[in-house]
Amino acid sequence: MSEPADRILIADDESNLRKLLGALLRREGYAVQLAADGEEALEAFEQERFSVVITDLRMPHMDGMTLLKRLLEKDADLPVIVITAHGTVDTAVEALKIGAFDFITKPYDKDELTRVVAKAVHTRRLNLQASRPLQVAPAEGRFGLIGTSPAMQRVFNIVEKVAATPSTVLITGESGTGKELIAKALHAHSSRADRPFIRVNCAAIPDTLIESELFGYEKGAFTGAVTSKPGRFELAHEGTLFLDEIGEVSTEMQVKLLRAIQESEFERVGGITTRRVDVRLVTATNRDLAQQVREGRFRDDLYYRLNVVPLHLPPLRARLDDIPLLVDHILARYAVRLGRTIEGLDTAAMQVLLQYAWPGNIRELENVLERTLLFCDGPVIRRDDLPAELREGAGPVAASPAPPAGVTGLKDAVKLTTQRLEREMIERALDETGGNVTRAARKLEISRKSLQTKMKELGLREDG
Repeated sequence: MSEPADRILIADDESNLRKLLGALLRREGYAVQLAADGEEALEAFEQERFSVVITDLRMPHMDGMTLLKRLLEKDADLPVIVITAHGTVDTAVEALKIGAFDFITKPYDKDELTRVVAKAVHTRRLNLQASRPLQVAPAEGRFGLIGTSPAMQRVFNIVEKVAATPSTVLITGESGTGKELIAKALHAHSSRADRPFIRVNCAAIPDTLIESELFGYEKGAFTGAVTSKPGRFELAHEGTLFLDEIGEVSTEMQVKLLRAIQESEFERVGGITTRRVDVRLVTATNRDLAQQVREGRFRDDLYYRLNVVPLHLPPLRARLDDIPLLVDHILARYAVRLGRTIEGLDTAAMQVLLQYAWPGNIRELENVLERTLLFCDGPVIRRDDLPAELREGAGPVAASPAPPAGVTGLKDAVKLTTQRLEREMIERALDETGGNVTRAARKLEISRKSLQTKMKELGLREDG
């Protein structure tokens, strides 16, 4: 059985152009819905799910710029492509700064249009896989992330110290840990907060297109370049440029990126004019860039330029204290969405969550809880309501036994499980480093002093 086609919504008041564009995209295999203006498009969007929206800028009743803002208020990750006439390219650039995915000009080149749509659809799929980080009330966490654990407090402290500086930040961490949300926090708490925040997912762009995406291109630079177009560096001028999945950039492109970062200047593809920009750069990766440098797959000079301020987001298994808080917040959110009344998890169910490795981190926790909420019958989620792979111990953090007899409170269960995990990880790190505390601390990504304090708390003797 084939997968359903990606749905494209097209808003244009010119009937012939609207129908021609729809026919072109249907031939490409997309499901297409047409709207004659912004109001009709917004009504359609509220009734159906779409992968991409394409809108003309000039329309009666509700213009494309207003439609763009309304759509992004409802779904901040929705790729919206704007269509503009040659005389309104400046308006299209403003749309990009607001959050439009891309723009194409009339008369459009068919190859360019299908390429932009394909890129938008691919980006939409990546965004849906990654899901947006949790948005939480300030009382529950800082910078939109829930976390009272020491690991998250260290992250928050770094953000507070460096947000107002122009320093380049490299955010590392596994997928699903909230790297983009931290990047947005760095921007929101900087002096550039009222300027553009431009995000580029380097993994979503083919190697052949990444240069024109970042630096733009001049008219005639290649087939389909029917007009000049600014790149993401220009769009982020005086703001923040967030390069996500920076580890996916090719070695050839790394050279050009290094020059743009070092000199704050570049040329568009096919151009001869050197352009200067003032951009605060934040990058993120789930790869080990230091290892890639050692293997010759990532330039060391670029790595040192990016790694001015390293900021590592811990995986969920390293911040078990935060799981009950996350569970409460996620369940409350999904209960409203699904129209369910839910009181929470019982102790046995919570213990299962605390023993699981969570390779997908918060994203996976969200998926598990939504699925569980859909199928559980009562107001309390019990152990048997959880997916089988969790109950059977697939990917456990460790072979953690149940809490000692008599321990029934969630806080006590979390504390005991966390202590067990900390002891096991510290003992393993000390064993692997021959008892060298300095090297063990480095391996655990904490300071030597923090490790010594933790060893004292757990009654572990320092041997080296």
